[in-house]
Amino acid sequence: MLIRTLDLVFAICGLIITLPLTIIILILGFFNTGSPLFIQTRVGLHQRPFQLIKFRTMKVNTAFIATHLVSPDSVTPIGSFLRRTKLDEIPQLWNVLKGEMSLVGPRPCLFNQEELITERQLRKVFEVRPGITGLAQVSGIDMSTPVLLAQTDEIMIHQHSTKNYFRYIVQTLLGSGQGDRIRS
Repeated sequence: MLIRTLDLVFAICGLIITLPLTIIILILGFFNTGSPLFIQTRVGLHQRPFQLIKFRTMKVNTAFIATHLVSPDSVTPIGSFLRRTKLDEIPQLWNVLKGEMSLVGPRPCLFNQEELITERQLRKVFEVRPGITGLAQVSGIDMSTPVLLAQTDEIMIHQHSTKNYFRYIVQTLLGSGQGDRIRS
């Protein structure tokens, strides 16, 4: 209950604080791709689908596949900046506000990432809300290594505490991790 309360407070504050930046990114994104928001169905709590919202960082016609499988040519110049600075994640605060995500938890995967889903099922990772950041993200582990990712998610869940919640958020804000990397 405490974590959900913290999620709500931080999501509301984050949305208010980033509102001017959000407007600028939306305008730039509109001129860049014509579609500044990226909405994609992801695997959520108890493997229920939900619509993840991000700022678009790739061309509109990019395939819905895991990021590490996407061609580097798909990323727009503005998208490259947004990904590097993690500003593309700001709209996910709406997902947190709606209760579909937490600030801290396993990154939500796609339904076609079958190996990762199987590994997460074995480790009961879907028993918690997916998150914007977590142990795997601040450790530089992405979805290209599904077994390691699921193992790291499991460790994070078993070591979940208010202290670690704040630790992962602070590490993310200070630039730890690289997010899901696009492979050359």
